[in-house]
Amino acid sequence: MSSAAKQSVEEQPATRAAALIITAMDGIESQAAELAGRLHVTVEVASSRAAALRLLSRRGYAIVVVDQILADSDPQGCELIWKSVGMAIPLQVNFGLAGSARLEREMRGALTRREREQQMAVAAAAAALDDDLKNAITGFLLESQLALAEKNIPPRVESRLRTLAGMADQLRERLLPTVARGTTSVSLIPPPK
Repeated sequence: MSSAAKQSVEEQPATRAAALIITAMDGIESQAAELAGRLHVTVEVASSRAAALRLLSRRGYAIVVVDQILADSDPQGCELIWKSVGMAIPLQVNFGLAGSARLEREMRGALTRREREQQMAVAAAAAALDDDLKNAITGFLLESQLALAEKNIPPRVESRLRTLAGMADQLRERLLPTVARGTTSVSLIPPPK
């Protein structure tokens, strides 16, 4: 392995997922290049804990794979690596026993789990935002209707309250469930007239 301890196997756009493989095993570069092509990820290799920590401090990875032999020989160093992976999915694999097919399966599975977890997080955030919007709009609509029920409201104030109630009602209509399962799709584009 080169003295830089980092091998960028494929130069790809920044939007492509990246994987970091941490092992001192000879010949890992060719296996990393094959994995990069099959998994459609950028693969970088670090041969030591120090090189791995440097790389982890410079960018985020979708997945970090640590050689079991390295982890067993330097448990404290491996713990530092795990603390530095950020949002990456950590994998520990015995490169001496696992073939490239198994490593590919493990990495593919981890990348699939990461994608599914990200989709679930986005859906949960959208649902929370949806609930917050519905609650706020219901409050605006209720308060404006209660204010309109009051007696002796000046005509200018009444007109403004009716405008506010109308706007809140339009937003509420746009936030109604739009598919059979009851999920809500929020469109920021005004509905056609």
